[in-house]
Amino acid sequence: MAVERYNHREAEPKWQAHWASAKSFEATEDAGRPKYYVLEMFPYPSGRIHMGHVRNYTMGDVIARFRRACGYNVLHPMGWDAFGMPAENAAIERGVHPKGWTYENIASMKSQLKSMGLSLDWSREFATCDPSYYKHEQAMFVDFLGANLVERRVSQVNWDPVDHTVLANEQVIDGKGWRSGAPVEKRELAQWFLKITDYAQELLSALDTLQDWPEKVRLMQKNWIGRSEGLRFTFDLVDANDKPVEGGLTVYTTRHDTLFGASFCAVSADHPLAKKISETDAGLAKFRQDVAALGTSEENIERAEKKGYPLGLYALHPFDKSKKLPVYAANFVLMGYGEGAIFGCPAHDQRDWDFATKYNLPILPVVGPQDGAAVDVSNGPYLEKDGEEAKLINSDFLNGLTVEAAKAEMAKRMEATAHAKRVVNFRLRDWGVSRQRYWGCPIPVIHCKSCGIVPVPKDQLPVTLPEDAKFDKPGNPLLHHPTWRHVDCPKCGGKAERETDTFDTFIDSSWYYARFASPQADQPVDPAAGKYWLPVDQYIGGVEHAILHLLYSRFYARAMMKIGQPNVAEPFANLFTQGMVVHETYRTEKGEWVLPVEVVEKDGAWVHAKNGESIILGGIEKMSKSKKNVVDPDTIIAAYGADTARWFMLSDTPPERDLEWTESGAEASWRFTQKIWRQVNEAAALPKSAPDTGADGIALRRTTHQIASAITGNLDNLYFNVAIANLYKLANALNAGLAAERRSPSLDAACREAAEYLTLLMAPMMPHLAEESWKALGHATAVVDTPWPKALPELLVEDEVTIAIQVNGKRRDEIKVAKGLDQKALEGQVLALENVKRAMEGKPARKIIVVPDRIVNIVC
Repeated sequence: MAVERYNHREAEPKWQAHWASAKSFEATEDAGRPKYYVLEMFPYPSGRIHMGHVRNYTMGDVIARFRRACGYNVLHPMGWDAFGMPAENAAIERGVHPKGWTYENIASMKSQLKSMGLSLDWSREFATCDPSYYKHEQAMFVDFLGANLVERRVSQVNWDPVDHTVLANEQVIDGKGWRSGAPVEKRELAQWFLKITDYAQELLSALDTLQDWPEKVRLMQKNWIGRSEGLRFTFDLVDANDKPVEGGLTVYTTRHDTLFGASFCAVSADHPLAKKISETDAGLAKFRQDVAALGTSEENIERAEKKGYPLGLYALHPFDKSKKLPVYAANFVLMGYGEGAIFGCPAHDQRDWDFATKYNLPILPVVGPQDGAAVDVSNGPYLEKDGEEAKLINSDFLNGLTVEAAKAEMAKRMEATAHAKRVVNFRLRDWGVSRQRYWGCPIPVIHCKSCGIVPVPKDQLPVTLPEDAKFDKPGNPLLHHPTWRHVDCPKCGGKAERETDTFDTFIDSSWYYARFASPQADQPVDPAAGKYWLPVDQYIGGVEHAILHLLYSRFYARAMMKIGQPNVAEPFANLFTQGMVVHETYRTEKGEWVLPVEVVEKDGAWVHAKNGESIILGGIEKMSKSKKNVVDPDTIIAAYGADTARWFMLSDTPPERDLEWTESGAEASWRFTQKIWRQVNEAAALPKSAPDTGADGIALRRTTHQIASAITGNLDNLYFNVAIANLYKLANALNAGLAAERRSPSLDAACREAAEYLTLLMAPMMPHLAEESWKALGHATAVVDTPWPKALPELLVEDEVTIAIQVNGKRRDEIKVAKGLDQKALEGQVLALENVKRAMEGKPARKIIVVPDRIVNIVC
């Protein structure tokens, strides 16, 4: 009897409605069951989900469904990272309000996510722009103020003169604002900071406890925190007339062993020395302006040509007062690191070598190989290789010492002068959280001329955004609002003003995982819920968030604990960073990008589907709107179904690597769903009977249970593509059983069992098809309420083994026999093999060596 094709258009909405009405995925605390908290990094509501979302949320959903079937009490929530510049830009460009634009996008994306059949607890949904959410964010900030975790100070920032806002370093591209394209200015503004540096060592040390995080992510955070042990000391300074300059020049270095190779000193363009001299030196003032145009991005600064401006000052070498090192303002020295001043040893640092070469400064090697080989620095610096035991040369009392020994000796002698001190330094800077924009969480602070900075009383929270803000002027609408910022001081009652900066949106995403534990609680986290659900057991997201988001979340967890909020020091027990979804790119001969759906193949060439224009096939790149190499998930789900999209996202490619989306791959996945549907219906028509150990069905049963065991391990380890490969194997084994000409009750029962196991094992990946298949097999309950299939131990043990046969040590054949076969019986079967007879050439066996269940070696 022919089976109708699986109809995803009917099945998927039906089962999604069933799960919703049954509240299948709503989680509550249950002390009687182990909990499992699965969380994917929540999306920004841009209006449409993309294939990267499909891959990310499918992975999380597979884990959630698998753990639920294994008996865990699973929390799998969803929310929206809803504040940010894109909504404000939409308000400016489209004449809409950021709030309306954001919530419309949320509604659209929520509908799309639901069409994927994700096992999400929508009862816990929130958006970070909901006042009910950011009320608690504001309350915690007030507590942070009281706990000395917040500081307001003047700081250098990247300033966009068109958008009138501070830009993060990542938003400065080639020295220009990412949106406006205007050259970025370096300005000094009063900013709010969270004191993450108070936890620098703790955040660094705790990385060693995160054994279930990718090593590359831990290394990225380690480098970002940047702990270094070095020496802080002060050079005596003189001017061009050898007149002493008061205060000297304090530097920090991790390579004090190279001090005898110093040929110059350099300070940041914003160092107090440079600032003071620029007041009377127009050339230096111009140089400082040029440096400011680079912004504060370390990447931009590193790429820029190394330039300097002489200050007319000289640093005296501490061990040779006759040696004077010229002092420059330099564009590659950062005021935010160390002392904002360095000494340059060009023979052993590429940046210093570039600078010294440009300004014709001495380059003296002071470190060389142990074997005494000559050091050539004419074409570049000499850099020690990892593991190399270099020694000091041309360095007076340090000569012959190893680098580490030289550091210790130099530090000892320098500290004896009282001008130096060994110190630990960190690259990590405090977290500037002020943003000059409207669509963000208002900072709950009031500025009073009499009382100074006054936190908003908690009973007056939340401080909400004014609904009637205008976006017709550059800059922050809150600053221009006629009434919103004018308030009475909570302390003295006098006239005062609200803080008009809003929070960096990284704050919103730094504690959302904790809010999901109790999203309706009247405090940030309900103690009982927090104790039960936290930490997140499995966190999933892109590696691009490896540093800032994850580091800020780790800090925020500790900050919350300091103010008495229920939390854990490490919020994410396991971290998985998935690869991107990539696709071929297409361009017209004019260079215009073309969507994949607009391209067809004709006569062996690519052409535009509408006008026949020739199309140039480009490289495979990350899907992006700018290059139009995007595939609309709605189109894929409509054509093939959500299960097909989910299946393809998990198949073939390891989840941590990039996945190339292809139409042929999607079609192959769709054909497999139809194959499964046919097999299940064929198995459902077989007579029902309990599976047994009859000879006809035992091979299929053994395959079924071995694959069930393997897939359980695959999903435990997030080997999604391997699990799918095993499901293909099981489907093929079932197909062979169904196609066997000789039928028996044993084989029929084994086929039904294989179909049931296949249905349950594929359910995390293709939940809709699994529900339909389970129903077709005659079950009244839903798959979502059915336990994970267990592999019977007795069927995991092989009763046959393949034994290699050797003659005089050379492999000649192999034989499959019953495991543990008697040695005499084994020898008889081996000696009867034709390949063995030929290899023995009629000679008698002088000795037969048997390694049980592995090897037989015949010695002639």
